[in-house]
Amino acid sequence: MKKSVVIAGVAVVALAAVAAVAVPRLFKKSAVLEEAPLPVVEVQTPQTGTIELFRELVGKVEPSDVVYIYPKMAGEVTDVYVKAGDMVKEGQIICKIDTRQVDGAKLSLESAEQALKDAQTNLARQKALFEAGDIASAMYEQAQTAAKNAQINYDSMKLNYDTQVEFANITAPISGKVEICDVEVHDTVAQQSLISVIAGEGSKSVTFSVPEKIASRLQAGDGVTIEKNSSRYEGTINEVSTMIDAATGLFKVKASVEDGDALPTGSSAKLYVTSDKQENVMTVPVDAVYYSGGDAYVYTYEAGVVHHVPVDVGIYDSERIQILSGIDMETQVITTWSSELYDGSKVRAADSAAAAGEASEAAETQAE
Repeated sequence: MKKSVVIAGVAVVALAAVAAVAVPRLFKKSAVLEEAPLPVVEVQTPQTGTIELFRELVGKVEPSDVVYIYPKMAGEVTDVYVKAGDMVKEGQIICKIDTRQVDGAKLSLESAEQALKDAQTNLARQKALFEAGDIASAMYEQAQTAAKNAQINYDSMKLNYDTQVEFANITAPISGKVEICDVEVHDTVAQQSLISVIAGEGSKSVTFSVPEKIASRLQAGDGVTIEKNSSRYEGTINEVSTMIDAATGLFKVKASVEDGDALPTGSSAKLYVTSDKQENVMTVPVDAVYYSGGDAYVYTYEAGVVHHVPVDVGIYDSERIQILSGIDMETQVITTWSSELYDGSKVRAADSAAAAGEASEAAETQAE
């Protein structure tokens, strides 16, 4: 009897424990499932802008004016008056050459000068006699002819002498800096021997070569940027060759550099020219364009929904890309990437105006 009472008591306690656990669960409110937040994306409408592409090249620095001096006659160098690095004026003597013909030309000139004096003296005497009627006109005319011939001979000898002196005295044809003076006293030079190189005063120039595609886009007046020893210089194209250089298969271009005095003549310099340029075109950030199988596309935003839109693109730089077709200037293009971007997916725009629009739409939905 007692055993039955104990068993009954245990059963009551167990039932009470089960009830203590089960009753609260029955009356507890069910948990509300929260909706996952939508991905936030940046959106932007296309902008009108200019995209300019540059081509890096290497050019050779030269003076804008440069002359190479060669002797016009062979001979021995007797005097040298300048050295490399000197500044010279136009007409200044660089060196003298003994052509062994100056002295001969001088003697011929002196002989012609004396013959001219004699002919002129004789002409004066014959004129006086003719006017007095003491000689015939034929003799006076002979004296006139002799004087004219003597004058012609003298002028010829004078020209020859001046030429020989010019050949013997090598002078600077322009003012500027002596870049090379490759002669010394007692050197024997020939007509093909380079004596000196003079770079004209003023601006420097850079000569470079480009392929036909770039040459067709360049014209006189276009700007170039030159870099040398961490310094930058601005230049202007003044010559674009229309003939291909047979040695390189390229077109030569020459640009002047007004403030390039510090550029060493004959050195190489890096430069940049415009290889392509599109002005006033529709552009979007370059990172907003994606590719699939070589075809370009963008993701656009419209009322919280993503759309996959194919586009045709043009040139691009590190920041912007040209859009040829597929969207217009009012299209909102998604400019940030998300793993949940696909056609038809729901997103939320970070733009305040778009966010406000979404809030209004949400309020209208709740009211309905």
